[in-house]
Amino acid sequence: MTATHTKATTIRNTFSRETSVAIEIQAEAKVVWALLTAAADYPKWSSTVVGIDGDIALGNTIKLRSTLDPKRTFKLKVKEFSPPNRLVWGDAMGKRTYELTDKGEGKLLFTMHEKIGGPVFPLFAHMIPSFDESFDQFATDLKRRAEQGA
Repeated sequence: MTATHTKATTIRNTFSRETSVAIEIQAEAKVVWALLTAAADYPKWSSTVVGIDGDIALGNTIKLRSTLDPKRTFKLKVKEFSPPNRLVWGDAMGKRTYELTDKGEGKLLFTMHEKIGGPVFPLFAHMIPSFDESFDQFATDLKRRAEQGA
């Protein structure tokens, strides 16, 4: 049986942009959840994250630096924290959602979705790089690390 990996896709509208990716992971949700919520460890397993400062917990603000723009620090508030299935963080312009769905037999479906936008989005949309490659790499990195065991 081949693992499911849906390549990242982006839907662009005038006032928003949405990017999504999904991948099947042969691991328990608690293992993947532990990876997604251990901020300091992201650079150890994700080639797309330079660093995350702060504790990933409901209501907390974290500071994330990504390889897409390593000089920029994103201040993101943890908006939802429902172990071990759903994590959402974001800022005034958007939010990123991580979901883990149990598929049985020790497998789960990991999905990551980000929507950014708002009334002024058209003014700076051209300056935001595509997330597709980064989303694909993040999902692949997460799968690799989770399947090795946390």
